[in-house]
Amino acid sequence: MKTWFITGSSSGIGQGIARAVLEKGDNAVVMARDVRKLEKIVQQYPDTALAVPLELTDKSSIQVAVRQAKERFGDIDVLVNNAGHGYRAAVEEGEDESIAEVFGTNLFGAVDLIKEVLPQMRKNHRGAIINLSSIAAVGSGVGSGYYAATKAALELISDALYQEVSPLGIKVMVVEPGAFRTRFFDDSLKGTQIQIDDYKDTAGKNRKENIVNRHDQPGDPLKGGKLIVETIEREDYPRTLLLGSGAVSFVRDKLKKKLAEIEQWEAVSIQSDFES
Repeated sequence: MKTWFITGSSSGIGQGIARAVLEKGDNAVVMARDVRKLEKIVQQYPDTALAVPLELTDKSSIQVAVRQAKERFGDIDVLVNNAGHGYRAAVEEGEDESIAEVFGTNLFGAVDLIKEVLPQMRKNHRGAIINLSSIAAVGSGVGSGYYAATKAALELISDALYQEVSPLGIKVMVVEPGAFRTRFFDDSLKGTQIQIDDYKDTAGKNRKENIVNRHDQPGDPLKGGKLIVETIEREDYPRTLLLGSGAVSFVRDKLKKKLAEIEQWEAVSIQSDFES
């Protein structure tokens, strides 16, 4: 029986992961800022589910959550960094405090958790770390630059981490979901209060107040969560798992365009080399 430590478990893909874990008989430490949102899942699995409050921008909260998990279930076998939120603003409109908060939640909180569990995983020569990213890390939309930057940074840190810890028996996998039927565009999306008129037809169209979540996205959070759990258990797991048909087509198109641009400008790029 493994113990999974899952941030952002109250809804969406995080809850899908938690339910898949509990249904297979493993332990799940489920977390949210408000643990009342986790009451139902703990009631369904009282012996194997533990709800713990967590504030990712507070290192002491992270340390307490990890300690409570270990006191209840012992060592953490799988860390799932799922919690996070969006932030809509043109780059020029970004508010310093909000930028710091979204990086603190989406990136630095995840890194702090990784650093908290790695000593135990290194000692045991086993474990897995799953970092939930986004297709925004491959290509940002207007008004989503800061959110995309947090996810791109998380992916590059994950790439380095994979190379550092895989020889020690520890798995690292990034997940890039496409559009899923979650509350991301509801209470998980924040936005700037600074509005510059010159951006009204670009980033302005993607402001939080202009987003209507019809909950008609093709991605099923429960299916997505189950796929993540099944995939990390494989010996031949991918370093990056795309989630959803929309994610596959989006990333494939972005990479094709990037490769085409590299080839188009190759003759210029190589002119910076010393003469051989």
